[in-house]
Amino acid sequence: MTGLPMLVVGHGTRSDSGVAEFNAFMSRLQARPDAPYRAAAGGFIELSRPPITEAVASLVSQGHHEMIALPLVLVAAGHGKGDIPAALLREQARHPGMSYSYGRPLGPHPGLLDILEQRIEKVLGDAERADTHVLLVGRGSTDPDANAEITKVARLLWEGRGYAGVEASFVSLADPAVPAGLDKLLRLGASRIVVAPYFLFPGILPERILSQTEEFALQHSFLSIKVAELIGDCDELADLVIERYLEAVQGDIRMNCDTCVYRSAMPGFGDRVGQAQTPHHHPDDADHEHAHGHHDHEAIRG
Repeated sequence: MTGLPMLVVGHGTRSDSGVAEFNAFMSRLQARPDAPYRAAAGGFIELSRPPITEAVASLVSQGHHEMIALPLVLVAAGHGKGDIPAALLREQARHPGMSYSYGRPLGPHPGLLDILEQRIEKVLGDAERADTHVLLVGRGSTDPDANAEITKVARLLWEGRGYAGVEASFVSLADPAVPAGLDKLLRLGASRIVVAPYFLFPGILPERILSQTEEFALQHSFLSIKVAELIGDCDELADLVIERYLEAVQGDIRMNCDTCVYRSAMPGFGDRVGQAQTPHHHPDDADHEHAHGHHDHEAIRG
C-alpha cells in the first residue's frame, strides 16, 4: 500500500445501524490486501459521528497532507456537488498545506446494477422475471439532474435483464413518491412487484420505503409485493470505491456537468447558477466558528 491516502465522505444518518454499516464498510476498505492506498479514513458531513473533520485530522496526524477524497454517494446531487467540496475547503483552512483530488459519485455503474440485480433475485426466488415489475426507489432531490440519474438507473436495470418493467420513484423531495410508483405499476398490469431501494446503508429513508410499501401491500392484498435488501457493505461496493479512487489518482474523472444546476440554467433553477456552496454544520465539529468564518469568503462554485 504505497498510494495516496483515501478519505471517504458519507452524508450521515440518524440510524445507528446505518452508522455501524458505514464503519463496517470502512473496516473492509482498510483491510483490503490489494488496496492501492496506504491509509483510509471515513467521516460524515452531518448527523452522525465521526465528522469529516476528525477523519481529515486523523490522516494529517499520520503525516498525510495530500489525499484522495471520495464522496460516498450514489448520485451527483447537492451533497456531492456542493456540501462535501465546501467541507473540504474548510479542512484546507484548518490544515495549511493540505491538498486533495476529488473523485466522482459511485453511480450509475454496471457494478451497482449487478448488485441491485442480486438483491432483487434474492427476494424473487424461483418466480419468473418476465412476470415481475421492479420499482427502483431513489432518495429524491431538489436537483433535477440527480432525479434524472435515478430514472437512467431504472432504465439500465431494465435493459437486458428480462423484467416485465422497471419504474423509478422517490422517497423524498421528488415525484413520483413510492405509493404513486406502486400504483403506476398496478395500472400497468403488474401482479408481482419487487421494490428495490437505491440506497447504500440503512437509515430513516429506507425504513420509510419499507413502511410505505407495507401499507400499500395491505391495501392491495391481491398483489405480491416484496422489498429487496439495500446495496450494503460488500466486496462489490468496495471494488467500485477503489475504482473511483484509481480514477482520481490518474486524473481520469469524467463528471457530467452538462445538466448541473450550478453550471446550466435549468428551468425553475436559474438562481442556482454559480451559487456559492457552504458545508453543513456538524454538531461534533469543535471548530465550527472558524469554519464558517472561512467559507463565507472562499466558498466554492459549481
